[in-house]
Amino acid sequence: MTTYDPVESPTAANLICNTCGTQYPVTDHAQRSTCLICDDPRQYVPPTGQSFTTLRDLTLSPQAYHNDFTPYSEDDRLISIHTVPKFAIGQRAILVRTPSGKNILWDCVTYLDVATVARINNLGGLAAIVISHPHYYSTHSEWSRAFNCPVYTAARDAEWKAITTETDNLLDAQEDEFEIEGVKVLQLGGHFPGSLVMLFDGRLLIADTLLTTPAGVGRWTVDAAGEKRDKPKGLNTFSFMWSIPNWIPLSPDEIVRMWIVLKKHDLRSTHGAFVGQDIEDVCIKQRILESMQIQVQHMGWVDHPFLKEFTVIVPRLNI
Repeated sequence: MTTYDPVESPTAANLICNTCGTQYPVTDHAQRSTCLICDDPRQYVPPTGQSFTTLRDLTLSPQAYHNDFTPYSEDDRLISIHTVPKFAIGQRAILVRTPSGKNILWDCVTYLDVATVARINNLGGLAAIVISHPHYYSTHSEWSRAFNCPVYTAARDAEWKAITTETDNLLDAQEDEFEIEGVKVLQLGGHFPGSLVMLFDGRLLIADTLLTTPAGVGRWTVDAAGEKRDKPKGLNTFSFMWSIPNWIPLSPDEIVRMWIVLKKHDLRSTHGAFVGQDIEDVCIKQRILESMQIQVQHMGWVDHPFLKEFTVIVPRLNI
């Protein structure tokens, strides 16, 4: 295991976008005054304009940034990691503790410090990092160097890489399924051409390839009087967006392509991009399909053949 100190890192002064958290391989604002991620229609530059920080400045900030580690209550093999106070987009990474004893980091957060490295090393370090899409590439090269591990991203999204290193591994644009350290990674596309999800023992780590909705995490099993009830019909669990902050949905054809890859797999839960976006439900695959059909129908495609698609729920025991 390597020793890593972000303040002493040779790239500690590299510019980091304050809005999306992407790190660039330059230290001079004259070399980088804009962010390629935030200038893309799927993201945005805030009203205050483009601004940058550095990992050194974040580490020494009076806001006292740190990363919280939260094991998933239903399965402690999944540990959420998110930065407090919120920085940039505010997504979480998820540490997946595989049966082989090798840990995989799903997605990435910008902030990295000595305490985070020590905590993960005490859990066995990292064998690999897999990142769902370009909005979460963040400081992946710092993480890769700190844990001496490869980073897997989609070849389809290579043009949005701000930094490339010798530890980068691009997943084949022509394939839909991959196995990394015994865990399946599915290339669904949609939000970005190469948007990925990860499948671990029926638990689908979705980032915002499938965007978890407020209705999706709502507690519909009881009413205010404590009486049991069914979830009202017509409520989605997920949305499928090309641009999330700018509210541009995916087309029906793109949604269908995502389903074709996903429909072959049995699921028991989903785990979204942010803390609290965990849904435990043996019928979650049905809810994904229903959400897709709700979106297609409400976009005006009332006769689309996809609306007749159905899936069979296969009961499984929790392990």
